Amino acid sequence: MIIAPSLLASNFGRLAKEVDRVNRSGADWLHLDIMDGHFVPNISFGPAVVAELRPLSKKFFDVHLMCSKPEILLEPFAKAGANQITVHVELGERLPQLLWKIKSLGVKVGLAVNPPTAIAQMQPHLDKIDTLLVMTVNPGFGGQPFIYETLPKIQQAAAWRVEKNLRYHIQVDGGINNKTAGECARAGADDFVAGTALFGKPNMKAAVIKMRRIVMDNDPALADLAV
Repeated sequence: MIIAPSLLASNFGRLAKEVDRVNRSGADWLHLDIMDGHFVPNISFGPAVVAELRPLSKKFFDVHLMCSKPEILLEPFAKAGANQITVHVELGERLPQLLWKIKSLGVKVGLAVNPPTAIAQMQPHLDKIDTLLVMTVNPGFGGQPFIYETLPKIQQAAAWRVEKNLRYHIQVDGGINNKTAGECARAGADDFVAGTALFGKPNMKAAVIKMRRIVMDNDPALADLAV
């Protein structure tokens, strides 16, 4: 089971200190949302920022590319220190090459699906990914409410994992707090990206401990999953 604070919810005026909060929180990963203003209507930051943050943390850097042309960003983010790069299933016919390129760069492969997109579009790629990300809000901005209609997608991803004997993580991102994390855990998720629910708390360590406990209480089997 993985708890991954999302840097998008941090104070951008003090990023180094915010990364240090994550380091001391007991969280497993640091989630980095990359937005280009085209694929989603917002802009965040690029590989230069990730490269500056990389020496400040030993955490697993989980880079989520919400970008219309990820092919030009894969190598820069890998060189900047990404441990995993996630692209979107909505990119269609470009996916096989994108997933191959990510793997060839020596980083783990993630694939995301947006709320309006059918989960069936993920099925051809399941054996090529390390993380299946179910977006539980429409991507582009932090602080949005959880979309409950995405829960069946998590259940389907979990069913496929068992049926096909695969080991990908099922990640959820968007509106994740203590209540929705528990519901996602019951549906089969084991990787929880949370922004304001963690960065918005004065004591992030206590917030991480509480979320982890709630997730475990909702699905004790998660304790046996490899991180």
